Amino acid sequence: MQINRFKNKFGVKPRVRGRRFFGKKKNFSSAKLDISRFIQRNSSVKQEVQTINHKFSDFEMDDRLKSNISKKGYVEPTPIQDKIIPIILEGKDVVGIANTGTGKTAAFLIPTINSLLLNRSNKAIVIVPTRELALQIEKELKDFSFGMKIFSVLCIGGTSLRQQMFNLSKNNDFIVGTPGRIKDLVTRRKIDLSKFKTVVLDEADRMFDMGFINDIRFLIERTPKDRQTLLFSATFPSEIEQVSKEFLKDYVKISVRVGESSTNVNQDVVKINGGNSEKLEVLYNLLNKEGFDKVLIFGKTKYGVDKLSKALINKGFKADVIHGDKTQSKRKRAIDNFKRNQVKILVATDVAARGLDINDISHVINYDIPSTYEDYIHRIGRTGRGNKKGEAITFV
Repeated sequence: MQINRFKNKFGVKPRVRGRRFFGKKKNFSSAKLDISRFIQRNSSVKQEVQTINHKFSDFEMDDRLKSNISKKGYVEPTPIQDKIIPIILEGKDVVGIANTGTGKTAAFLIPTINSLLLNRSNKAIVIVPTRELALQIEKELKDFSFGMKIFSVLCIGGTSLRQQMFNLSKNNDFIVGTPGRIKDLVTRRKIDLSKFKTVVLDEADRMFDMGFINDIRFLIERTPKDRQTLLFSATFPSEIEQVSKEFLKDYVKISVRVGESSTNVNQDVVKINGGNSEKLEVLYNLLNKEGFDKVLIFGKTKYGVDKLSKALINKGFKADVIHGDKTQSKRKRAIDNFKRNQVKILVATDVAARGLDINDISHVINYDIPSTYEDYIHRIGRTGRGNKKGEAITFV
C-alpha cells in the first residue's frame, strides 16, 4: 500500500511521495527525515516469535536472588535476558542489542549481582547517559538485591556532590551514575576504579551521541585489565562496533533487535496546516478523547515545553514538565507524580526519551518532530513496553 493513498484515523493524508511504509534501511540516524517512517500499524507488521529456552529458576544463581526475581513477578525471561544472562554468568564480555523496553536492565543486573554474591570483591560500576536512567537502574538494583547487604551509591549531576562523596566513603558494591559526575568523583579521588571488576555501559549509543566518548575512555582506562565489560545498546552503528572492539575483549554479541521500532506501538501522524494556535487546538482535542489516559508529550526546546505545559494547565489539564534546566528534585517529583497518576500529562524534552520506565503510558505525542529517527524510536519506546500496546502520534 502506497503512503499517498493512506488516510490516518484522524482524517489526515500525509504528503509523502515514492516511499513505502517499511524500508530496510538500518542506519538512519543521518538520513533525511521521512514522515512515512512515523506510520506503522501493529497488524501490518509481521512479528517474529523468539524462542525462550529458560525460566529464571533454570539459571545457576544464588537462591536469594531467584527469590527476589520471583517476588517481582518474573517467571520467564525476555529474549535478551534469556540469551545473555547465561553468557554473563560465565564471565564473558558481551554486547547486547535490543529494542527499548525489552528488559536490558535486568539482563545485566541479575548476573552482576550473582557475581558479587559469589565473590564480594566483584564490585560493579554501571555508566549510563541520563540521571533518570541511573535512578531507574538503582531502584531495580535495590529490588533484586533486597536482603543481601549489597550497597550502592548513585553518582549523578543535579544532586548533592558532598552527599555522594560521603556515601562513597562507606562500603559500596555498586556505583550507578552518569559519565560526567563519575569522572568528577574519580578526579577528586573519591572513586578508585581499579577496584571495580565489572563495568556496564548501558544505552551506549546514546552516550556516544551525547559526546561522552572521551569521558568513558578516561574511566575505562582506570579499571582493571581483567574486568568483565558489558555493553548494551538499542542500536549498533559502526561507532558502537568500533568502541566495542576497543573496550571489550573476545566479546559475544547478542542481538534480539526486531525492526527499527517496537511492533507494540501503533504509529501515526497528524498534519497541521495552520500555525501554533491550530496546533494547540488539535492537541487539546486529542487529549480530551477517550483512551488518552497517560500521555507523554515531547517538544524540542526547554522554553517550548515550559510554555506548552503552562498552556495545558491553563486549559484545565493535569500536567507537569521536565527538561535539563529543572533541578533533579523537580524532575524526580514530576516523574513520580506522573507515575502515580497525579498528573495525566508529562511534557518533556529528549532528556526523558531514555531511561524512563513508567507503566501504562497510553500515548506518546511528538508535538515537535525529533531531530533524528533514533531520537524518534527512543521517544516512542516509552509506550508499548514489554507486551503492552501503545500509541505514538507525530505532528507534521
